[in-house]
Amino acid sequence: MTRHETPTAGPIDAASLDRLAELAVKVGLNLQPGQDLVMTAPIEALPLVRRIAEHAYRAGAGLVTPLFSDPEVALARYRHGAEASFDRAAGWLYDGMGQAFDANAARLAIVGDDPMLLAAEDPDKVGRANKANSIAYTPARERITNFAINWNIVAWPGRAWAQLMFPDLSADAAVGRLAQAIFAASRVDQADPVAAWAAHNAKLRERSDWLNGQAFHALHFTGPGTDLTVGLADGHEWMGGASVARNGIVCNPNIPTEEVFTTPHALRVEGHVSSTKPLSHQGSLIDGIRVHFEGGRITQAHATRGQDVLRKVLDTDEGARRLGEVALVPHGSPISQSGLLFYNTLFDENAACHIALGQCYSKCFKGGESMTAAQVAAQGGNSSAIHIDWMIGSDQIDIDGVQADGRRVPVFRKGEWA
Repeated sequence: MTRHETPTAGPIDAASLDRLAELAVKVGLNLQPGQDLVMTAPIEALPLVRRIAEHAYRAGAGLVTPLFSDPEVALARYRHGAEASFDRAAGWLYDGMGQAFDANAARLAIVGDDPMLLAAEDPDKVGRANKANSIAYTPARERITNFAINWNIVAWPGRAWAQLMFPDLSADAAVGRLAQAIFAASRVDQADPVAAWAAHNAKLRERSDWLNGQAFHALHFTGPGTDLTVGLADGHEWMGGASVARNGIVCNPNIPTEEVFTTPHALRVEGHVSSTKPLSHQGSLIDGIRVHFEGGRITQAHATRGQDVLRKVLDTDEGARRLGEVALVPHGSPISQSGLLFYNTLFDENAACHIALGQCYSKCFKGGESMTAAQVAAQGGNSSAIHIDWMIGSDQIDIDGVQADGRRVPVFRKGEWA
């Protein structure tokens, strides 16, 4: 061990953590020689950050730049910050990230923060801070949602997160249990993780190819508390697993992932839908979401928990009340079958079908890599300062694909592919 090295926490298997770091660089990002890397992470995830940096430089990275967040710093703002600070965000930082992405830097985000960090804070301040940050983040977010660069998200087993998931275990035991769950979902517990991801990507491609062949006009979701018709954007394209970014690099944006997804039509969503899992958003938990759509726009919104935060999110801008993504995930996915509620969208969205409020992925159009923002909007793609996924799938949800002539094709029955 060198003088500056921090040992990995005891409950976390060091070999598995190293394989996750290698997977993030080689499969998640497919980092290219000479390419810079911008990485964000909670300060607690430093052991993983250091392993990723090592694998990135071994792969020929130009410059690896980590940016850290800290829960105590975040809480200090809410407890001692001036009132006006909650309407501000570090736009200079996001402008710089946008410039880095324009210079072909890759993007890697490590999640693992406390899902309940801001649960006891003033929801008005939380909502205002989230809105300001979402707007300021636009230069960086746009490069990600239009797949201008190769990007990836992986997870670190944060202590507070682990204790929320496993409250009956000691802190160390909870971290160890969460680490095992992350490694299993990310397929790094297999003999050859890279080969495992190649096989998994092939299966996701089979699903998206079938959906693209059907060219549905809409999807109709039915189940307890749900009767929702999601019109699909004109010229939409289904995607899943590995994807080619506009810079020509094939990457896996999410590790783990079990979804195939596409772009809804921002004006063609009708009906009502209920969430089937809690949504952890920026340190707040929103649960029991029920919304009603008319003409593609949410006209009524309720939540049994976090309702004030939800309504602040919906008021971010005009596009925040419209959909930017619809994704299909079978109830039989490994993450769902683990029986764990992660309180983290990276995992929970891969246990259930979901929709996303806000910005669409322009990549999810035929020829999307060359479309302008105006062309995306003309074909039904939504624009917003947010992109927030929440889960609507379960083993009680049926989905029909609706053709332009009204013909219906079973897609899901009782949460599984039909």
